[in-house]
Amino acid sequence: MIDPWGSSIIDYEKLTEQFGIKAFKDVVEDIPDASKLMTRGIIFGQRDYSRIADALKNNKNFATMTGMMPSGKMHIGHKMVVDQLKWYQEKGSDIYLSIADMEAYAARGIGKEESRELALVEYIENYIALGLDVTKDNFHLYLQSENEDVKNLAYLIGKKVTFSQMRSIYGFDNSTNVAHIYTPLLQVADILHPQLEEYGGPKPVIVPVGPDQDPHIRLTRDLASKFNEEYGFIEPSATFHRFMTGLTGEKMSSSKPKTAIYLTDSVKDATKKVKSAKTGGRDSLQEQKELGGQPDQCSVYELLVYHLVDDDKELESIRSKCLSGEILCGNCKQCAVELLTDMFEELDSKREEAHEIAKDLL
Repeated sequence: MIDPWGSSIIDYEKLTEQFGIKAFKDVVEDIPDASKLMTRGIIFGQRDYSRIADALKNNKNFATMTGMMPSGKMHIGHKMVVDQLKWYQEKGSDIYLSIADMEAYAARGIGKEESRELALVEYIENYIALGLDVTKDNFHLYLQSENEDVKNLAYLIGKKVTFSQMRSIYGFDNSTNVAHIYTPLLQVADILHPQLEEYGGPKPVIVPVGPDQDPHIRLTRDLASKFNEEYGFIEPSATFHRFMTGLTGEKMSSSKPKTAIYLTDSVKDATKKVKSAKTGGRDSLQEQKELGGQPDQCSVYELLVYHLVDDDKELESIRSKCLSGEILCGNCKQCAVELLTDMFEELDSKREEAHEIAKDLL
C-alpha cells in the first residue's frame, strides 16, 4: 500500500512490479524532442503514455494536469514538476494547476487563506521565476475550494466508490476524518475535469507525478472508465519521476531543512548546504584516487543530473572522471556551487516580477 500523504518510496523496481507501472524508456524514442528528465531516466515510469506520444507527434489537442498541496516550502526537488509543465506548455498543451486547499485542510489542518498565501508566495512565484508562462490562455490556475466544476464532479463520481475500496487503496480506518476520505475524489475530479464539455470535451490528459501519487492515478483511471459512457472520459495518462536524494542521503523533504535546498534560500545558504552535502566519495583520498568515486550514491552529482548541467556530454565527462578518480568530491562540489549560484541569482532577479504577476492570479 502507498500513502500519498506520507510515503517515502525509493524501491522503484518493486513499485513498478507490484502496481504495474510501465518503464518510460519503452516510449521515450517515440517522443519528439524529449526532455532531459525523460532521456536521463529521471522520469522512470508511465501509464498509457502512448496517447500523449501520439498527440505530441501528430499535433493533437491534450492537457497537462498537476496540483500542489501547500503545506511547506518549495525545494529544488519540486522544480522537476515545473520543468515538465514548461516542456508540455512549449509543446502546446493546456496546463491545469490545482491548489489543493481542501486537501491541505483535511490532511494537514491548513486553512484556506493560509493555503492561498503559501501557494502564491512559495510555489507560484517560483513557478513563474523558473519560466512557466502563467499569462498564456492555455494556463489555468484555481483553488479547489473555489472551482465548482471540480467540487460537483467529485460529488458525482463518489456515487461509484465505496468506503471498502477507499480503505483498500489508501489504508483509511475508523480514525480517519471524513473530509480526508473525501479528498481523493477531489484529486480525481481535478484530473478529469479538463475533459468536461465546458473545457473542450474528452481529450488525452497527462499527469506528471512522483510515485507516491499513483493511488490517485489508479483510482482516477478506474473511475474514468466507469463514467466513460456518461461523460466520454478517456483514462488519463501518467508519468512518474524519481525523488531527489536529500543532501544528507535520505529523501529530500520540505519538513527536514538539512535535506533540502529551498528555492527561497539565499545564495549563501544554498551553496553552504552543497558544500556540506553527502557525496559518493571513498573513505580516504588515496582510496578514491585508486577506486574512483561513486556518482550514483552522490547527492551533489544528482544535483548536476537533475538541474544544473544541460549538456549530456559535459555530464558524462564529469561522471567518467569521478569513476576513474581523476576528479575528487571537492571538484564536483565547486562545480555545483558555481552553477547553483548562477541559478539562484537568476531566480532572485526574476522573483520580484513574479510576485507582481502572481498576486493577480487568484
